Amino acid sequence: MENLRQTTVKARISDVVNSKFIKKEGLEPSYVLTELGQRISRANLVGTIVDKFMSEDGNYSSITLDDDSDSIRIKAFKEDSNIFANFEIGDLIVVIGKVREYADENYIIPEIVKKIANPNYESLHRLEVLKQLAKQKKDFENIKKDKDKFSNLQELKAYVKKEYGIDEDEVDAVIESLSAEGETKDDYKPLLLETLEKLDKGEGVDFKKLLEESKLPENVFEEVVNELLSEGICYEPSPGVMKKV
Repeated sequence: MENLRQTTVKARISDVVNSKFIKKEGLEPSYVLTELGQRISRANLVGTIVDKFMSEDGNYSSITLDDDSDSIRIKAFKEDSNIFANFEIGDLIVVIGKVREYADENYIIPEIVKKIANPNYESLHRLEVLKQLAKQKKDFENIKKDKDKFSNLQELKAYVKKEYGIDEDEVDAVIESLSAEGETKDDYKPLLLETLEKLDKGEGVDFKKLLEESKLPENVFEEVVNELLSEGICYEPSPGVMKKV
């Protein structure tokens, strides 16, 4: 069950916008999953406002925040739309809010927005984030190194907690990140092109023959063929026949 208030993670904007958004149902909070296995559902960001927008009907407003690592939109709706009224482009601010995603864009729903008077606050924030990332990287590498030693996840959790002081939630997040990393699609285009060149006697190769010789699963074969055709690497001299350009 979701806690009343999720832990706030101090982060770089790039950690939020460039990470995979994981949508959860019900009371379980959604989050972004970083490549180092950090889950961020509530983010603490520091940056400069570089853009500001308010809709004509007053039901939507946004600012764009930049911290030199990347930029992100902070969006407010309906009765919360006036939250940016006292802020201007160029203001250095801290934003605390929930991470959300729409149309492949990760953004923030703000809970707290404050101006920063002391510029040293930004430097301190960056230092704390870097220290946190250094620890996360070390934990990630230790879990990755040891995970194949254990067939049971609970045994792995017990080991890394005793050996490195890593808690169970962090192990779960790192394992999730490693699993996502392992799901990265293999590039079969070189294999299919090599097979095509071997079989082509000048008129191109029938799709069925190419499928048989490549020994690829049919769904993978179709996907790779579509990629080669759409990228202009290959073409169809006649229906059902492929030839390299």
